[in-house]
Amino acid sequence: MHGGSVAWLAMRRLVLAMTLASSLAFAGAQGDPTDGFSVKLEAKTMHEECARLNAGEKRKYYWKADNAVDFNIHYHEGPEVFYPVKRDGMRGDGGEFSAKKAQDYCWMWTARDKPVKLEGRIDAR
Repeated sequence: MHGGSVAWLAMRRLVLAMTLASSLAFAGAQGDPTDGFSVKLEAKTMHEECARLNAGEKRKYYWKADNAVDFNIHYHEGPEVFYPVKRDGMRGDGGEFSAKKAQDYCWMWTARDKPVKLEGRIDAR
């Protein structure tokens, strides 16, 4: 192989590795939120991490914020929203959530009147 072929092969490997990494990141974002997350929220904006849970399934979660946020775990049934967990003005929380019924559940944080750095983890069992 001459220099041009070696460089082309190295570039092709790099592109393939980057494509695989972005595909894995996208797949992880679409499934259960099992990895940690770290986001910056502007004032009055929100962030959600959602997962499909069967009745009786549990998720351990932990999060912290550098300013107060409103936090909830919710699900939708038609036009209605149900909140098994709802807490306002929190800087952190954690525990184990157990689904009473099969649903798509979302952990949601809403920044109040200040920007917020939010970090946390929701572990699939």
